Formats: sequence, C-alpha cells, structure tokens
Amino acid sequence: MTGKLAVVLLSGGLDSTTVAAIARAQGWRLLALTIDYNQRHRIELEHAARVARALDVERHITLPLDLTGFGGSALTADIAVPKTGVAPGIPVTYVPARNTIFLSVALGWAEAAGARDLFIGVNALDFSGYPDCRPEFIAAFEAMANAATKAGVEGERFKVHTPLMALDKAGIIRAAHDAGAPIDLTWSCYDPLPSGRPCGACDSCRLRAKGFAEAGVVDPAQSPSP
Repeated sequence: MTGKLAVVLLSGGLDSTTVAAIARAQGWRLLALTIDYNQRHRIELEHAARVARALDVERHITLPLDLTGFGGSALTADIAVPKTGVAPGIPVTYVPARNTIFLSVALGWAEAAGARDLFIGVNALDFSGYPDCRPEFIAAFEAMANAATKAGVEGERFKVHTPLMALDKAGIIRAAHDAGAPIDLTWSCYDPLPSGRPCGACDSCRLRAKGFAEAGVVDPAQSPSP
C-alpha cells in the first residue's frame, strides 16, 4: 500500500462520508472510527459500516461509548428533538463535548497505529451552532494533541484535517460528488420515524435538504427505491 495512514471519524452521515472520500481520493490510507454512543439515531451505525465497506478502508472500528448516562442532549436523553427549524443559539441536539471526546479516542488510535493525521467532517457554516465545529476548537484540540502525547512531544506532530470547514451544505454536496463519495449510503436524520425513514423536520434533515436544493442535486438517499 502507498500513501500515509490517517484516522477518520465516520458517523455514517453526509459530512463524515464526504471527508473520508476526500481523504481517500487524496491517497490516504484510512482507519475509520465510528462511535456508538447509544444515540437516538442508532441507524447511522449501519450506514457507517456500509460507507466503510464502499470506501474500502483498511480497518473500521465501531467503538461502544455510551453517553446516555450523562444525558444533556436530545440525542442521548429523553428530550424532544426540535422540529420547527434551525433556532438561534446552541440547540438541544448538541451533545456535551462530543467532538472533544470523539477526537480524543481517534487520537489514541492514531498514536497506537502510527498515524499522525486525523480527519473530521466539521464545518463552521451550516453546523447548527455547535461550538465544537469551529476552527478555534480544532486549533485548540490540535495543540492539546501535540502536548499530551508521546508522539507529539517527541516531534511527530499530529494534524487535524477539516476539509469541509469553510463549506456550506451545497458546497459539501459538490465536494462529495467530486470525490466520489457514496452519498446514497449516508444518514442524517436525528429522529427516525418508526418506518425507518428520516423525519424530514429536524435540523439535520432541514440542513441536508437545503444543501441538496441549493446544489441543484437530487438526494439519492431520500429518493424512493426503484
């Protein structure tokens, strides 16, 4: 195998799938990490596995890390998922410190595996107001990673790659197309219907629909099966 090794956080959603496809198209060898935090939308775990297979990653780990004991989010506690549109402020679908936790786990795997690069699908435009999707957070985490690890203090510096940071959802969809991402396998909805279909009304569904509409592309994951 040629190319450098990287760990990519893969939720099974549009953004993380696009990032994984971009990294792969750039020649990276991928270790894919999915966190099973007992989230309301556990269906995304199945989609992450399908995406990992489609992208032919070298190894895919789904790690159990139940955050429902902490609660504090509509995704990890008995709190209703908002269905009235994207509201100002940080919404109740924010999971406390989620990206800090997930990147820390990815960092541990990266150091153990000899990888020094991490990929994550955060962006600072269509991001529902989550504080752990901003450039300031990524810069702070990267500095921490290089201060907190054996590899970092010995000069093997870690880099957190965020290729979607400056893109809106329409731009992400175009990037997904350019990278050959299997977007038909992705899942975005926070609150699946009993039928297993997306609700179409949560923030994540709304942002996804807005992105496809603005990109002028039909969402293959939402189209009826032929």
